[in-house]
Amino acid sequence: MKPLLRAVLILDALLLLAFGLLFLLTPWTSLYNALLLVQTQPALVGQGFGVALIGLAWLAFHASIDGALTTAVAKVIGHVNWLTGVLMLIWLLGLHTPALTGFGQIVAVLTGVVLLVIGLGGVRLAGAVRRRERVRLAEAAAAERAEKQAAKDAAKDAANRREPGRVTAGFPVYHAEPVVEPVVPVTRPVSSVSPVAGAPLHPVVDEASLTPSERAARAEAAAARDEARNGAADAPGAPRPPFHG
Repeated sequence: MKPLLRAVLILDALLLLAFGLLFLLTPWTSLYNALLLVQTQPALVGQGFGVALIGLAWLAFHASIDGALTTAVAKVIGHVNWLTGVLMLIWLLGLHTPALTGFGQIVAVLTGVVLLVIGLGGVRLAGAVRRRERVRLAEAAAAERAEKQAAKDAAKDAANRREPGRVTAGFPVYHAEPVVEPVVPVTRPVSSVSPVAGAPLHPVVDEASLTPSERAARAEAAAARDEARNGAADAPGAPRPPFHG
């Protein structure tokens, strides 16, 4: 849309230049009579207005080249054009002043309508271009902030990789330590057939649960063991305890 706005500015510059030259030639009476126009009185006022219009024409042409001035100048010149067109229509159609012939009045009214349309179109187009430029600038700023944040995050990640114990984002970095499992010694089960000191060779049986015959058998077996043990001690080749005393 900006190239279209520049084309509108060039058109505004040409119109302003034409009207500026026309008002600058206010003292040329024969020209105004040939164009069926009313001559501005005094001529000094007409020439001063012509110089101002030529200056606006130069500004519009310069803004069509310089992109930084395009929207602002187009908005100002657009307001000037449509306000001028409204004034011309009010004076020509409402007040019938100045008194012009039929052809001159038609030309003046058409000129006012053209100024009104071009002015309003330029203002609206300048506003649309300005909004697009703001959106583009906001997107560029957001992209730049995102790039800066990404660069900062990358720098932080690199620093954290170089320094493992450094705290990141308010939380400490924990590193896994190797877990040392305790060594449990292997023990062999105690065999029931091998005698162990202090452990009985036979399981202990409750005497109350035995029958009388079992009790008698156990008593006979115990007596036989005691008799065998005493007999082995009294044998001639058996070892004897040392003599004390």
